[in-house]
Amino acid sequence: MKKINTIFKYTLVLTLAVFVAQGCDNDNGPVDLNIESITVGGADLNGATSPSDVAADASITITFNSDIKPETATSSNITLVQDYDQANIELTIEVDGPMLTVTPATTLGSGTLYSFSISMGLLNMDDQPLTSTTRTFTTAGTFSPSGMIANWTFEDTAEDIVGDYDPSASAVVDITYTDSRNAAAGKAATFNGNTSIIEIPGADALVNTSDFTISFWMKTNSDGHVNANGDPAGHFVMGLGAFFGLQFEVFGGYNGAKFAIQYEFGDGTTGAEDMWFPVEATDNTNGGWQGWDFAKSITQEQMEGYLKDNWTQITYTYEGADKKGRLYYNSELMKSFDFDLWPDDAPKKTTVGMIYAGSEPDVVNELALGFVHSRAGTMWDDTPWGGYDNTTANHFKGQLDDIKIYHKVLTDTEIQLMYDSEN
Repeated sequence: MKKINTIFKYTLVLTLAVFVAQGCDNDNGPVDLNIESITVGGADLNGATSPSDVAADASITITFNSDIKPETATSSNITLVQDYDQANIELTIEVDGPMLTVTPATTLGSGTLYSFSISMGLLNMDDQPLTSTTRTFTTAGTFSPSGMIANWTFEDTAEDIVGDYDPSASAVVDITYTDSRNAAAGKAATFNGNTSIIEIPGADALVNTSDFTISFWMKTNSDGHVNANGDPAGHFVMGLGAFFGLQFEVFGGYNGAKFAIQYEFGDGTTGAEDMWFPVEATDNTNGGWQGWDFAKSITQEQMEGYLKDNWTQITYTYEGADKKGRLYYNSELMKSFDFDLWPDDAPKKTTVGMIYAGSEPDVVNELALGFVHSRAGTMWDDTPWGGYDNTTANHFKGQLDDIKIYHKVLTDTEIQLMYDSEN
């Protein structure tokens, strides 16, 4: 009898164990997908406030409570959107179990608001979706669109801080670094108007492009800036082989300024074109050249407000597909031209883009800040206005800051936002 009772007890215990195990199995349904943490460049995206000082090269890291199904982690379910124009940023997405790492394919713009979103299409291994979620963050600094290939900020150095185009300055002569236009802008490079120059080698790479933008802040100093005759001297603000590449100058009377730029034509030949913007400028609607499709007519006093002893943001863009050049002062369009409006037999109607076409010994492919070309070039050496060794030549006297170069055309909105942020 005792033996029978023992067997009964063992059978009862086994039955209960099976029952409990079956009950537990019935409770093990699919695991919901939830976010445990989300950061951008180490900053918490789950906080009460959105991060506002995020590095432009930061990655986004999300840790979930369960493993992610890799094939659902796609750009259709995971997006990063640039707020000001709603552009989608190209992303690299990596899955490692419950961890998702999202890295922008290119460096983001600075001072820019971004919106990061994950949709319900992202699933875990139990095919459970995440509730759609969105987080925002702002990159550090003043506003600059992404894609800069060169940027000189002159914070006690003449080096390009971007790195995509990074040859060090080969010469920095008589440059001082002084307060810029406002406290947020930090320092600016100051040129003495006689000998100051910064030379940057290999700069043909800067202008060999179909699409182009250059933007910089400039303040001339007219005090004592005279030529050999004692008259106001012009300012060669910068030059890459002069008009064989790119030059920008302010006229001695502060009654205008111009970019002179070399362009490549469809047959492989090249030629220069001036973006000339004088006082009382004209376009093709009021007696100007047929290729000038817009010109803002301003007075001498207004022009001096831009060019004489005042900080001004100068921006020039060239758009290869439309063959259009545009000049902006303080984000306002001042003048534009369209090579498609040139005469039918004009080679410039076939322009394919900008190019450096200089040759030694006349000019060298060095960007000169403070003069029309680098000291290695011999062009205009025997002239009173174009020889570097002549201290009364058209050396730049004043300050430069925040030079930015892109191989793309910035939009009117981007130029306006950049000016508003930097001003």
